[in-house]
Amino acid sequence: MPDPLPARRTRAIIDRLEGQHPNADTELVYRTAFELLIATILSAQSTDARVNEVTPALFARFPDAPHLARANSADVEQLIVSTGFFRQKARSIITTSRLLVERHDGEVPAEMDALTALSGVGRKTANVVLGHALGIPGFPVDRHVLRVANRLGIAAGDDPESVEAELCAKLPKERWTRASDTLILHGRRICRPTPACDRCAANALCRYFTGLGATRAAPARATRLAARKPATKKKRATKKSARRRR
Repeated sequence: MPDPLPARRTRAIIDRLEGQHPNADTELVYRTAFELLIATILSAQSTDARVNEVTPALFARFPDAPHLARANSADVEQLIVSTGFFRQKARSIITTSRLLVERHDGEVPAEMDALTALSGVGRKTANVVLGHALGIPGFPVDRHVLRVANRLGIAAGDDPESVEAELCAKLPKERWTRASDTLILHGRRICRPTPACDRCAANALCRYFTGLGATRAAPARATRLAARKPATKKKRATKKSARRRR
């Protein structure tokens, strides 16, 4: 049987972080599952804020899969250029729309395998759509989740799928989506590459923060020991010469 202690500790940490970020949710603006799917594809190597700037005009012109499936690449590229990698993203969202029309009558499927078979859609994107737009628990793992989960000590490794499986095993299914949103938001606001540990509600349970005590003590102790070291032979000889000259 799996050790229940890591699971309890993980839940305790998530409880504290959810208390610190009570309104954690995806920051992408959407009205339908289709809009969230396209917005999440566009968010790769970009920010949610930047994606939210371009999607109103994009969806005004191409409001659903049938419309976007017939779009000209140049027209789409012009609308999404500020999100970066706009040519590749334009191809992905047009191809995905065509596949939705051909395979799913223009609707977004509610199955992981069907979603990841679309262009530009990995597990992270599929989990975002499943959890937020389709009501099916999912645990998106992005760079923020990887960093925060490893730093806290609630998961180990840099493989998103492995970390997803590890965290899902420690949390009830109904908590997956919100827990992911919470870790992502915590990673953006508090637990950045240079973390603001003093502002973290879970620092008392964090493996990184609690380990800092020893890390910080070591240099201080080394400094004190260095101050107590006897003078070297060279320094003692210099001091004797100075006394003779007097």
